[in-house]
Amino acid sequence: MKLSLDAKNVLITGGSKGIGLACAMGFVAEGARVAICSRSLVNLDAARAGVPSALGFAADLTDADAAGAMIDAVEAQLGPIDILVNSAGAAKRTPPDELTPAIWRAAMDAKYFTYINVIDPVIKRMAARGRGVIVNVIGAGGKVASPIHLAGGAANAALMLATAGLATAYAPRGIRVVGVNPGLTETDRVNEGLASDARLAGISLDEARARAIARIPLGRMASPAEVADAVLFLASDRASYLTGVNITMDGATSPIVI
Repeated sequence: MKLSLDAKNVLITGGSKGIGLACAMGFVAEGARVAICSRSLVNLDAARAGVPSALGFAADLTDADAAGAMIDAVEAQLGPIDILVNSAGAAKRTPPDELTPAIWRAAMDAKYFTYINVIDPVIKRMAARGRGVIVNVIGAGGKVASPIHLAGGAANAALMLATAGLATAYAPRGIRVVGVNPGLTETDRVNEGLASDARLAGISLDEARARAIARIPLGRMASPAEVADAVLFLASDRASYLTGVNITMDGATSPIVI
């Protein structure tokens, strides 16, 4: 299926690793012009070694001013952003008894505001031009509560509501906003979460991984490329009537009707 993404200007936050990097590779393969953002220059350099045509921008997206400056720099070099893919940030997993107001706030900074600080200025620029697509990669923990991921799950849930609400508000102005909710995916971030699960349960990492996979009806985790394929489709005109939805990709781990 031809997605007609050639010559589109794409910004991917969290684009130096995992799902974000897989998205960058996918968009480049489709002929899009791609910019990736990460907090780490080291990670950006490593990512651009595999995707040399992508532009790299370092910014701490928990800082609204830094996010705005990054967007200005991207558009100065790339041109107006046609597609924004948010895949940055993750909240630390914390057992319930160890939660504090500061940890809840840190989770919102790490996951919610790393998205909102980019979405807010970009969607307003898109609306002024009368076109644009935003795809938010949001963990499925926002739909199904996990005892050790309550703060991060709450941030994810807030992003899902923001996705639906912004899609409704900006649809008359030519903007689509969609969420993708991956379950367990073969990324460093998921491995870090499994390590936390293993420590809490007093088991090995291999055992934690085996238990996690046993709960997935498809019998395996997703690959970053599989999630990226969904993101590319949703960002394309082939999905022109899809907006305001948060699509679960968890291998039927949570078979719920929403």
